[in-house]
Amino acid sequence: MFANTLFLLSAALTVGGAFAVLWSKNLMHACIYLLASFFGVAGLYAVIGADFLAATQMVVYAGGVVILMLFSVMLTGGSSEKINRFGLEKIPAMGNKKTLFAAGFASFVAALIVLKILAQFIKHYDATPMTANLPTVERIGVVLATDHILAFEISSVLLLGALIGAAVISRPRREKND
Repeated sequence: MFANTLFLLSAALTVGGAFAVLWSKNLMHACIYLLASFFGVAGLYAVIGADFLAATQMVVYAGGVVILMLFSVMLTGGSSEKINRFGLEKIPAMGNKKTLFAAGFASFVAALIVLKILAQFIKHYDATPMTANLPTVERIGVVLATDHILAFEISSVLLLGALIGAAVISRPRREKND
């Protein structure tokens, strides 16, 4: 009962937040609605038993990305003179009727190809009973510390390089006096 209620609330928060982002005319409000949508996705991860992904979703996306977006909007001013109801800047139309028709036809063909590929999997799908959801944090930790230790260490060096690069870029420049 609790899992069903959490699923419905999380799904409503995710979808409602996403639609609110689309229809919001204020950029700051759109960032807050996006935060709500990210929390809903974290709730969906919690429902399926992926507790590590739920915590990562909350820390990385809800805690990092949205705060970064809010800071960037506040620092740049976020002018909304040329913003339409979808939050996108109004630009002149690109292409003509021929290019739009070609793009629509290419999209239709690509959709048919994807449906043809998926039809083979759907036709041969065997429903298996679901297993119990077990905590994933311990299993991910063991796999990262044993089988994938090299990739884990390489990613830490990559993140260190990104941090040093960000510090170098943000450092004020010294002017040379000749």
